[in-house]
Amino acid sequence: MPADAQTRHWRGALVCLLMAVCAILAPTVVRAQPLGEARASQLLTRAGFAPSASELAAFADLTQAQAVDRLLGSINRQARAPAPAWIDAPIVLPRDVQRMTEAEQRAYRQTLVRHSLELRAWWLREMVGTSSPLSERMTLFWHNHFVSAQPKVRWPQLLYRQNLLLREHAVGSFASLLHAVVRDPAMLVYLDAATSRRGQPNENLARELMELFTLGQGQYSEADVREAARAFTGHSVDPASGRFVFRTGLHDSAAKTILGRRAPFDGTAVIDLLLAQPATAEFVVAKLWREFVSPQPDPQRAGQIAQRFRDSGYAIQVALRALLNQPEVVALDVDQALVKSPVELVIGLVRQSGGELAVPVGAALATAEMGQNLFGAPNVRGWPGGEAWINTQSLLARKQFVERAVSARATALPTARLDGDEMLASAAPAEDEIDGAMRRRAQLAQAAVSNAVRIDTKTWLAASAGLQPERPTEPGESARLAAHLGGLPPMSLPPTGSLGLDALRSLLLDPTYQLK
Repeated sequence: MPADAQTRHWRGALVCLLMAVCAILAPTVVRAQPLGEARASQLLTRAGFAPSASELAAFADLTQAQAVDRLLGSINRQARAPAPAWIDAPIVLPRDVQRMTEAEQRAYRQTLVRHSLELRAWWLREMVGTSSPLSERMTLFWHNHFVSAQPKVRWPQLLYRQNLLLREHAVGSFASLLHAVVRDPAMLVYLDAATSRRGQPNENLARELMELFTLGQGQYSEADVREAARAFTGHSVDPASGRFVFRTGLHDSAAKTILGRRAPFDGTAVIDLLLAQPATAEFVVAKLWREFVSPQPDPQRAGQIAQRFRDSGYAIQVALRALLNQPEVVALDVDQALVKSPVELVIGLVRQSGGELAVPVGAALATAEMGQNLFGAPNVRGWPGGEAWINTQSLLARKQFVERAVSARATALPTARLDGDEMLASAAPAEDEIDGAMRRRAQLAQAAVSNAVRIDTKTWLAASAGLQPERPTEPGESARLAAHLGGLPPMSLPPTGSLGLDALRSLLLDPTYQLK
């Protein structure tokens, strides 16, 4: 072959090889492009809350993988908001309440209600001020996975400690978290496990452990539940301190048969046995997928992630990194969209606008009106999430909240704060004061909800799209404002010529603002 022909042959072969390699790598190359504002907003909203302008700027030039690495590299294991003053207050037992006078009992009930509201307000302040929104979103995720509710637990101190526990392990080891949860006093009280003893085991903890925390339905038998309940006998709570205590004399140390294995299982051994089951990793990853990726997990990809999760010893970061790098997370596809929870809506609006929780207790009441009462999930299964967040009543409450937050009067609210003491001064009135006290409490609660969030719309509009509240929008400005507010395009853009404040209100009330 002549030299020229040989050169052309090798050059042609090299071109074909390069084209083949490019075809193989094309999807990777596309994904490796910088996110841009819209997709960065989508990622940050799903992995935390709707981002502020500074957060958006810090992530827009990163690839998806780089952005996920940055999110996972800045996890908080401790809360930064000042703790409520009563967190170390002594536990008041029911028998002590019975010895109180009627007036003392009324005052005690009032104190419990006030503390429970202050607990919710404290967590919302932490979410607004956190430097790691992903840490709080994962704490919120585990709060709805390992459900304990204040009405039954009763003591806010225990729920505060549980919240710290969930945050500490939120993006750590699921194995460590699971071991800690079955020794958590709030969980033991909520599931009636604190009084479970040899010969009289309570099955609640064992059942929820298998059905809701690890394996999922259909992966165990009733006999497995009964035997596992025996293994958790002796798990109890010290009434003086409210701390976990293992009472050896109440524990059933005899052999038990669980999931086909027979041994003198205790609680620790049962947890290890459950973690050894592939179904546990599959169940947790599927739930995380629905929380962060799309409404329905892809079986093959979710199965691969579950295998890596289990092989890592249940390192939550391993699962999260893989999940947050899925293409659906930044796809801007309404068919793969997720619905913001009430807490995500409220906290996202505050963080995105640069606003403040003017009345944190009011924000707690507002999220409860929308269907998400923190520390008060409806049952052991928690909030179902997804489309269940939206119904006629909750959608109206959502729109009313947003409308109040961005109304013209929202920038001219009085600076006086409505705190738990003022709002609950009549939380447990005497019989002859009930009607008036209830009306007063309802009025104060409504005032707290109405004034919960304060947003400076003038500053927000100027910073996000260079708009003024009372100036008509020019061509392209509504689209620019919409791009700033979120990844998914609105169903309809405000018409050119709308006042800036009206355009903002229209986009926030657009159905897509409820999505992420």
